[in-house]
Amino acid sequence: MFDAKIIKYIKEPDSLQCGQSVLAMLTGKSVEEIIDVVGTERETKLKDMFDCLDKFAIEYDSERKQAFCKNDLPRVCILSLETPRCWHWSLYAGGVFYDPEHGVLDDFPKSNRKYYFEIK
Repeated sequence: MFDAKIIKYIKEPDSLQCGQSVLAMLTGKSVEEIIDVVGTERETKLKDMFDCLDKFAIEYDSERKQAFCKNDLPRVCILSLETPRCWHWSLYAGGVFYDPEHGVLDDFPKSNRKYYFEIK
């Protein structure tokens, strides 16, 4: 079971590195190390996210589920959010939103559609 208490917030160094920043928070690695693992410093695809989780032996549920409010979320999950500007990766752990762009939040950043992938 993933320990939500180990999360340390990381702000995305570049507006295209939300996925790398989420993976860095989950793995305890730097964004630069994650860029090396996923092979891109630009947008990450779902396959990139899963491949990285596999590399670091972080268990997850690959089924995409929709959330409508915070109460729909499991204890730890990667969020895929349709924000006003773009699709965006974020992290939820232990009741807190760790958003690489918007900071540490009590609720979702502004988004039209919200999906998640549970981290076990």
